[in-house]
Amino acid sequence: PRATRAPASTTPWERFEKDYGTIRDRISRVVPGFEDFNARVARPGGFTLPHAPRDERRFPTATGKANFTAAPVEYPELPEGRLLLQTLRSHDQYNTTIYGLDDRYRGIKGGRRIVMVNPQDAQDLGLADGSYTDLVSEWKDGVERRAPGFRVVHYPTARGCAAAYYPETNVLVPLDATADTSNTPASKSVVVRFETP
Repeated sequence: PRATRAPASTTPWERFEKDYGTIRDRISRVVPGFEDFNARVARPGGFTLPHAPRDERRFPTATGKANFTAAPVEYPELPEGRLLLQTLRSHDQYNTTIYGLDDRYRGIKGGRRIVMVNPQDAQDLGLADGSYTDLVSEWKDGVERRAPGFRVVHYPTARGCAAAYYPETNVLVPLDATADTSNTPASKSVVVRFETP
């Protein structure tokens, strides 16, 4: 922030950097529910915001009860030779900020341009463990979306599915591939094929 701030900025960036407590003090002044943040976060068990369903079994709904809905389960039709790709984070990642090239969660070391494929699916598709492939997504608009140079990792994913890290695979997700109600990107449901360069 120091390199980009206006010269007249009154924000005490140096103090924030030296003492995170000063950041929490600022948060407590502007975010409802975070009053006395520093004192509360230091208590045994840490800091939590009030949550009626969890704390009191009280539900702030019209009925005063938990309301559940059910939707029919739909499965994408996968053409022959395609897998359903989900994008995911590694251990050393917070949203799109990447802090390392190892994924302790999954035992992946030394890189992020990997695609995890069930060994049986990989055998059916001719994808040797450690080989390299391009990922190409398929969508109803017919536009080619390609993520090149991914190392194949045989991994116990569900049959018919593959997994790879984002943001490296964001290019594969069409902008209009979104969930019906929430309008969130369908990043867990991308139909892909594999092409050897």
